Amino acid sequence: MRGKLIVFEGVEGGGKTTQMQRIQLWLQTVTDAPVVMTREPGGTVLGQELRRLLLEYQGEEPIQDRAELLMYAADRAQHVEGFLKPLLYQGTIILCDRYTDSTIAYQGYGRGLDLSLIEQLNQIATQGLESDLTLWLDVDVELGLARTRARGKMDRMEQATLEFHQRVKQGFQRLAETYPERIITIDGTLKVDEVTEKIQWILSQKLIEWGFRA
Repeated sequence: MRGKLIVFEGVEGGGKTTQMQRIQLWLQTVTDAPVVMTREPGGTVLGQELRRLLLEYQGEEPIQDRAELLMYAADRAQHVEGFLKPLLYQGTIILCDRYTDSTIAYQGYGRGLDLSLIEQLNQIATQGLESDLTLWLDVDVELGLARTRARGKMDRMEQATLEFHQRVKQGFQRLAETYPERIITIDGTLKVDEVTEKIQWILSQKLIEWGFRA
């Protein structure tokens, strides 16, 4: 594939969306490749309905943990086949808000589901498509949740217990330690401009490596 998949990961309130928007604008000035933003869940029309169920569901019947996992996998399968792969074949640089590492961190470490099962589902959903680079915006869980509360209404995942979110962060930490060649840790507690500058520096090196400089 000629394109590249760059994923932004982290706990709630880590600043992923802000940085993605900034980086998209910057990339459009330093490369002639098309640059698009997407997210999981919700990167396709079907995915938007799954996102609504996963994050806004208010029914009396709780979503069971394995059902939640399978819904995320369904969203990803649709996203990879119907959106990510076609654009990557066209040479597009894709900035994605969450991908497979989030499922391992949230449903594996957070919910306590079997990691080997999650790995199998990720493999089925992605057909082996991995990120070319993952940027983990690392922030303290309590700081991230405070930022989220300040924005207003919190979704179903954001409303989970502090202990849950602490386990999620532990999951991201373990992933970053296990896959240092793919996952780069960014201090998300820095000022917004400083975080952007660090990401731009990292991507500047990667763009040269990938042959994407204009």
